[in-house]
Amino acid sequence: MDDLNDELLLAWLTLLRAPDLGPRSLAPLLALCPDPQQLLRSPPPQTPDRVRRGLREADRAQAEKDLQWLHGSGNRLLPLTHPDYPGLLRELPDPPLALFLRGEASLLHLPQLAMVGSRNASRGGVDNARQFAQFLAANGLVVTSGMALGIDSAAHEGALDGGGATIAVLGTGLDRVYPARNRDLAHRIAEHGLLLSEYPPGTPPLPGNFPRRNRIIAGLALGTLVVEAALKSGSLITARLASELGREVFAIPGSIHNPLARGCHALIREGAKLVETAEHVVEELGAQLGGLQPQSGQEAATQAPDSEPDAQHRQLLEAMGYDPVSTDQLVARTGFSAAEVSSMLLLLELQGHVSSESGGLFTRLGNAYP
Repeated sequence: MDDLNDELLLAWLTLLRAPDLGPRSLAPLLALCPDPQQLLRSPPPQTPDRVRRGLREADRAQAEKDLQWLHGSGNRLLPLTHPDYPGLLRELPDPPLALFLRGEASLLHLPQLAMVGSRNASRGGVDNARQFAQFLAANGLVVTSGMALGIDSAAHEGALDGGGATIAVLGTGLDRVYPARNRDLAHRIAEHGLLLSEYPPGTPPLPGNFPRRNRIIAGLALGTLVVEAALKSGSLITARLASELGREVFAIPGSIHNPLARGCHALIREGAKLVETAEHVVEELGAQLGGLQPQSGQEAATQAPDSEPDAQHRQLLEAMGYDPVSTDQLVARTGFSAAEVSSMLLLLELQGHVSSESGGLFTRLGNAYP
C-alpha cells in the first residue's frame, strides 16, 4: 500500500467524496478505467449523466483534508483495485471502493470468523462470546466484528485477551469511536489488531451506515457465528448476507423462553449449523483452514467458576434449570425461604455460577456445577 503516492491517494479520496455515488455506481466504471485520476478527468463514454455530474461535484477540498488524515501514524487507504484488497470482499455485489485502515493490515489476509450478536446481551451471551472468541483466536482465526456493545465487544475482548487477533469494522470514520464507551477497546484493537471502515474521516454514526457495515463483516469472513440475537436483530442481516455469499453460518442455541435466543433458533431452522462449543466451529471450517486442528480440550474456551457450591447451593442450581427464573419460582421449587434463596443467589452470582438478568430473573450459567 506504500506504493500509492499522494496524487493517486487524492484521486481515490476525491472519488469517495463524490455526492450520491457509491460502489454500485463507480465499481463498473473502475472496471473499465482502473485509474481514478483518469476517471475523474475523462469518464468512459457510457457513463450516465448522473454519475458524470457526481464526479464533477466531488469535494476535492474535503478529500485533501482526508489525505492529511491519512498522513497520520498508522492510517492507510486500500483501494478496490489494489492487489492487497481482500479477495473474499471482492465477492460482494457492492464491495467498498476503498478501505480506511488503522493497525495491522496483514490480518486481512488471514482466515477470519465473524462473530455478531445482541447489543443488549445477557451475561451468559457475553460470557459465551468472550470464551468462544478466545478459543477461536488461539486456534488461528481472526475474530471479526462490529465493535458494538454486547456480543461484538465481548468477541473483540476475548480474542485480544487470548493473545489472538481481531478486526473491528466500523460504521463511522476511523477518527470517531462509536459507541464512545468503547474508546479504550478501540485503542487496544488499533495497537494489537485492525480498525477498518469504508467511510472517510468525520463520518458520523448515521443509522444507515450500520447495515452497510454488516455486509463487510460478512464479506471478509469464511463464516459468521451468531452468539445471541433477537428475531429483528441486525445480526441476522449479517448472517443472511453471509449465507447469500455461500459462507458458513453458525448459531449458538439458547432457552426457548429467552427472546435473545429466538434469532439463533430461526437461523438454525433456516439451515445454520448449531454449535455448542468453539471446537465445532473450527472442525466445520477445517477444510478452509488448511487442516488446522483445534487445541484439545474445551478448557481453552471455558472459564471455570471461582469455586464449587455446597449441597444446598447445588440443590438451588438444579431447581433453576437453564431458563431464566424468578426468586418466587425458586422458593416454590425448593421449599427454601425467600431470604435463603436471595442469599444463595447472591453467593452463586459472586462465584460465577449464576447471572442476574433484567426483570428480577436469574440464569444458571453454562459453566455452573452440573
